[in-house]
Amino acid sequence: MAWDFSTEPEFQEQLDWVEQFCREEIEPFDLVFPAAVRSKDPKIRAMVKELQQQVKDRGLWALFLDEELGGPGFGQLKLALINEILGRYPAAPGFFGTAAPDTGNMELLAMYGTPEQKQRWLYPLMDQEIWSAYSMTEPQGGSDPNLFKTNAVRDGEEWVINGEKWFTSAGRYADILFVMTTSGMFVVPKDAPGVEFVEGGPRSHSHIRYNDVRIPLDHLLGPEDGAKVLAQRRLGGGRIHHAMRSIAQCKLAFDMMCERALSREAHGKVIAEHQMVQEAIADSYADINMLRLLVLWTAWTIDNSSTQQARTQIAACKYTCAKVLKDVSYRAIHIYGSLGTTDLTPLQAMWAGAPTMSVMDGVDEVHKVTVARNVLKDHRPHAGLWPTEYYPHKREAARKKFEALFAEDPELERYADGIAKYMANRNR
Repeated sequence: MAWDFSTEPEFQEQLDWVEQFCREEIEPFDLVFPAAVRSKDPKIRAMVKELQQQVKDRGLWALFLDEELGGPGFGQLKLALINEILGRYPAAPGFFGTAAPDTGNMELLAMYGTPEQKQRWLYPLMDQEIWSAYSMTEPQGGSDPNLFKTNAVRDGEEWVINGEKWFTSAGRYADILFVMTTSGMFVVPKDAPGVEFVEGGPRSHSHIRYNDVRIPLDHLLGPEDGAKVLAQRRLGGGRIHHAMRSIAQCKLAFDMMCERALSREAHGKVIAEHQMVQEAIADSYADINMLRLLVLWTAWTIDNSSTQQARTQIAACKYTCAKVLKDVSYRAIHIYGSLGTTDLTPLQAMWAGAPTMSVMDGVDEVHKVTVARNVLKDHRPHAGLWPTEYYPHKREAARKKFEALFAEDPELERYADGIAKYMANRNR
């Protein structure tokens, strides 16, 4: 899809439908029946399926997958434009079949799974018959795979996994765990003997020990010793998707900020007329739109090349979205005053979530190092003592270009000499 700051009418009609559907159907439903997508109650499940069928009828189910795998095959740019809407409503991704961490795990199965593995896990995940989690980071090494200790050893017709994982998001609520080891990536049933959920850790982000967990050989996903490649492929897509949805959160905070600024009075006038409030609004407007263009440009690059080619841009999106979300939500909280510090509006959760966003999928500092290193590969040191843009040397080189002209026109040379003298005196 070519993107020239406009959207084709047919797809804009889809975007308009998504916005209306999320606002009028999903948000009210979620406020009354939170976490309904994962509910086992048959009445709730029936209502969820009815809403999801409307999404499927529009061809918007499993947005991130290609057509042959049951998705619309939109590509990253169209996905970014839709995620700008979905990210505003916490429950929306689940109703569109695009909720993390299942999306990244489904992508791994789609790319690296055997036909049998797809039949066993991918299609049930797509239909939300089962749920998954991604078990990667470790207590002693964080997300640095070079420090991982969890290993898998082949024993006859089985793999035996031993190790410890920290912050496996949604691990307690999953049916299968994608476990990254020093020997490869494995799909482990949560109820397999030896899978131990350590008590005392964060409930939504599980601390798990794998104690002599035995799984069949066909539970290896991709090549043996290929976990790092699979992890990078998974996390690259996940980072850009997080950035897409964070734009929606930033826009929501911005809309709330503007509404409040126009609705409240202080010191004899509407607070929107106070210059510090105007500064907060102006800075937020610029920050959000710069982030949005960075994300859309990155999505366009992926569509026209690959995730690997866009890795520098993806890394920049990752740490920029966390910063912008933190700054915009902070400004909005200040304009809201005490109400903004409570859980009676979304603002407190947004601000509290910004540090999490800056840590998950690799801390921001690591991604900044990645960007700097990749950018510096396209630059070279200057020769000698002075930088390339050192004016005296540039003027000297430029003058040599006109030597033949000066030989023919001494008057023009005298004029140039006068300019050079003036510039030399001015720089003293």
